Amino acid sequence: MKQFIFSLCIICIFSCKENAGKTEHHDIGDTTLQKERIGIMLDSFNIAAAKADYQGYFNFFTPNASFIGTDALENWNKDAFMIWAKPYFDKKATWNFTSLQRNIYFGQSPDIAWFDELLNTHMKICRGSGVVVKQNNTWKVQQYVLSMTVPNEKITEVLKIKSPIEDSLIKTLVK
Repeated sequence: MKQFIFSLCIICIFSCKENAGKTEHHDIGDTTLQKERIGIMLDSFNIAAAKADYQGYFNFFTPNASFIGTDALENWNKDAFMIWAKPYFDKKATWNFTSLQRNIYFGQSPDIAWFDELLNTHMKICRGSGVVVKQNNTWKVQQYVLSMTVPNEKITEVLKIKSPIEDSLIKTLVK
């Protein structure tokens, strides 16, 4: 019995020594597969919006998800976003976004990823970004951020339009 315990201790020591200093890594094949699944989910998410599928679209969000829109005051939890969006879905006057370019990243956890993408929209090119989490082996949107892009050479012109509107908002938010 003593010899068995001694052998077990030796195996543990060498196993620990062999793995010392190594950080956990994810199988590259699994990461590729998960990126594909996330991409399919994000495409399906956009298709559900384009088809005005209210339930389908909001089923892609986690229960405590957030949506941040292009207007400075558009920062909603899922329930508030559902209320805001309902009339658009009811009138079949939703949005149709298609991905032009997408990047997906993983950190330490294989169940959390973040993405950024350029989207073709009625507002021309926009940027969608966010965080997705795997729940019950299904990827869900935890946070989504939609931003309009502005060509650098047009910033001054855009500021002329934004400033009168947003200066008062800045004063209100600073208080």
